[in-house]
Amino acid sequence: MFMLKVGITGGIGSGKTTVCKIFETLGVPVYSADDRAKELMQTNPELIADVISIFGKEAYIDGQLNRSLISSKVFNNKPLLAKLNAVVHPAVGKDAENWMAQHSTEPYILKEAALLFETGSYKKLDKVIVVFAPVDERVKRLKARDSATYEEITARMKNQLSDDEKIKLADFIIYNDGSKPLIEQVMMLHKVLMALSGKRVVD
Repeated sequence: MFMLKVGITGGIGSGKTTVCKIFETLGVPVYSADDRAKELMQTNPELIADVISIFGKEAYIDGQLNRSLISSKVFNNKPLLAKLNAVVHPAVGKDAENWMAQHSTEPYILKEAALLFETGSYKKLDKVIVVFAPVDERVKRLKARDSATYEEITARMKNQLSDDEKIKLADFIIYNDGSKPLIEQVMMLHKVLMALSGKRVVD
């Protein structure tokens, strides 16, 4: 038996966090790259210095990351977003490796990240799951969740690979479009991943 490293991604608003929560109820450890990135930008001294060098001292107010300023600066500014990603992604990659080492006795773990293919970090994983939901459904969810405008949502979507490209690179697809029950799909996939790791699920 060995620990299988499984990535999970999907377009913004596809529901990958919901899918991860189902996996967690089955006892599967989940590393959220996006949540950890926010935390590291707040706690990692090297990363904080890098963020300040890109955005200036106003990137932090009373020691707290000025998210609204950074969001407004990288919005529709791809070169600046690329600069930010170039310092954040290596820090998250190192953090993820440390986390995986701490969970090395597990049959498999999940690394959840919005930009798994875009950053190339999927190459360090054994398998990748893509959570799919139609664009119009994702826009509806994001409008309700983030109170974001259509323009803001589509700008964020443009920073990600298209669903077609993601699906081509995926090993497994979970459909969050109402066509099949999510829990049923996760349970089936859990059995497959346990078998791949050398540990069969007992019914």
